[in-house]
Amino acid sequence: MELIDRYLHAVKFWLPRKQRQDIIAELSEDLRSQIEDKEAELGHKLNEFEVAALLKQRGRPVLVANRFLPQESLIGPTLFPIFLFVLKIVAAFYMVPWILVWTGIAIVRATHSGQSLMATIGLFWTSFWPVSLFWVGGVTIVFAILERVQTKSRFLEEWDPRKLPPVRNPNRIARSSSIVEVAANMVFCIWWVGGMWYQTLFHFAGVSITLAPVWRNFFWGFLFVSIVNIALATANLFHPYWTRLRAGVRLASDCAGSVLFCWLLKSNFLVGITAADVEASKTLAITNAINWWDTKMVPAAIVICIVIAAIDVYRIVRLKRTTSTSMPQVSASAILG
Repeated sequence: MELIDRYLHAVKFWLPRKQRQDIIAELSEDLRSQIEDKEAELGHKLNEFEVAALLKQRGRPVLVANRFLPQESLIGPTLFPIFLFVLKIVAAFYMVPWILVWTGIAIVRATHSGQSLMATIGLFWTSFWPVSLFWVGGVTIVFAILERVQTKSRFLEEWDPRKLPPVRNPNRIARSSSIVEVAANMVFCIWWVGGMWYQTLFHFAGVSITLAPVWRNFFWGFLFVSIVNIALATANLFHPYWTRLRAGVRLASDCAGSVLFCWLLKSNFLVGITAADVEASKTLAITNAINWWDTKMVPAAIVICIVIAAIDVYRIVRLKRTTSTSMPQVSASAILG
């Protein structure tokens, strides 16, 4: 029953990762057994409103999950899981980016100003702790107030199971994203073939751009990757679920595109730029600057490519887990005949 699945999915969100499957299996069996007993008592199948009433009697998902969690006393057993969730959001979207930005600033400042790196890091830590304590303390105070209000009003107990979000299949592909991917890659192919055809000299409004001969390899490489992406997105459009084959093709395509892009930045593919009424020394300086910045961007490009590949690998691992957990269980008597 969909309402039961949505309820179990909501409870699962608040459970410890290592115990989720066992707890959900136990809770699912208990709920379905309770529904069967109720149906036997009433003599008919329970409708949606009756199931919702039964789930409401069981309790809000966060409260049910809390019964399986170790008892905490910092905020209170009812709101403590939500309190930890909010702290994780603050850390992920504020603290971690702030640390990364300050680390980059410290390295750049130490490199260009001659200031000691340790002195810069010490200055950062001096300002980091007050801000951290401010955010953690503020969240703690807010939840301490909510705990007192909840104890008196019991607002967490007033809820409707029918308003729970539907269970989302992580392997489903939105058709809108496939349509956008097909359109974007087709536009790229048309522009790529029409404007960047297999050549090394280009003229635009009186400006001539000369590329190294290695550019021809990049032309065919990026064109091939784009065509593969069009084919993959088209398959996803008609069959909007990831499979191992298509996930593997996406990983190979992204890796090929990443290698080509990093190689392009590293290759100094721009030979020269010439323009009417512009001194050759100035166009040479522009050419050198573009090649220099391309080379400096390689480390950042490698990091981005690694993140993309990690996402693709995670998709494949998730597919394997989903397949292994959804395989039908075969009894020993069936195996032995």
